[in-house]
Amino acid sequence: MIKFIILSIPPGSMIVAGFAVLGIIFWIFWPKRGLLALLQKIKMNNERVQLEDALKYLFDCEYNSNMCNMNSIAGNLNISDDKAGQLIERLLSMGLITMDNQNISLTDTGKSYSLRVIRVHRIWERYLADETSIAQADWHNEADRIEHFVTREDTEKLAAQMGNPVFDPHGDPIPSIDGDLPEPKGKLLNHMKEGESGQIIHIEDEPRSIYEQLVAQGLYPGMPVFVTGVDNGKIIFAANGDECILTPLFAAQITVEALSDKTPVSAKHELLSSLELGERAEIAGISPNCRGQQRRRLMDLGVVPGSMVSAEMKSASGDPVGYRVMGTTIGIRKQQADLIFIHKNNDDTKK
Repeated sequence: MIKFIILSIPPGSMIVAGFAVLGIIFWIFWPKRGLLALLQKIKMNNERVQLEDALKYLFDCEYNSNMCNMNSIAGNLNISDDKAGQLIERLLSMGLITMDNQNISLTDTGKSYSLRVIRVHRIWERYLADETSIAQADWHNEADRIEHFVTREDTEKLAAQMGNPVFDPHGDPIPSIDGDLPEPKGKLLNHMKEGESGQIIHIEDEPRSIYEQLVAQGLYPGMPVFVTGVDNGKIIFAANGDECILTPLFAAQITVEALSDKTPVSAKHELLSSLELGERAEIAGISPNCRGQQRRRLMDLGVVPGSMVSAEMKSASGDPVGYRVMGTTIGIRKQQADLIFIHKNNDDTKK
């Protein structure tokens, strides 16, 4: 014999459950603020980011006289060939590009659009470098994220506050508000010959792995270099009194403006970290690789050219070291002390 058990559900619970179901449905389909609207917005934002990144890449190719096709776009944006094809179709339908066989070029409209994005990117890179404590290797990626969502008005206010800079921290020119950009100049370091001198005017920040290693060697825009040899394709050069050796792959990330062959190689900077306890020296300057809040903090503490500094004490671990500057003893870690240039006067080294 089969028995049926009938559960009695209180009417109040059914009403609550009904309201809950209606609430979920309303949340999903709520115009502009519901789940479907949110997912659609995310999809549109992702598509716009890819579109703008593609335009930046196309402009960079044209600016450096490189050819561009669907495969190179897919590789640069790290997307499949199918998605790259769909992206190209969209750019064509918007009148932002033209195609000649497999080669892709920007239209005037596409060039204006790309220059607006590039201006925003490079202004924010400059801000991140000069006004924040974000790590140097993160400037590019952070600006890459910001550029797609910040307003032009906010960017122009930021540019005005910084005095309308004309170069980003990597040496790239910042397009003017009217979209003007100077013609590229200089040549790649791996094209220089033995005996030639130059000044670094740009260090490419992509890929990040290579950029980090170039920064670790203390290279920066504005640094003079002198090529002492080319051996098996490797470039050997003097920079700040040190000998540097780069493979062609790494040297191709550095753009140099030629100087007179008679330009002397700068002597090696003495570093604050080389100061022994009891020694004193004159501060000659701070490395251009020290930027943002770290640089301002050091300057606020009296680390400015002409100030006298002496090594007073070491911590138990040896790092940081206590240096006396402007009548105050401050702790400076070796990583920072390696970025402070000093001049030792032999007659005044010991206190």
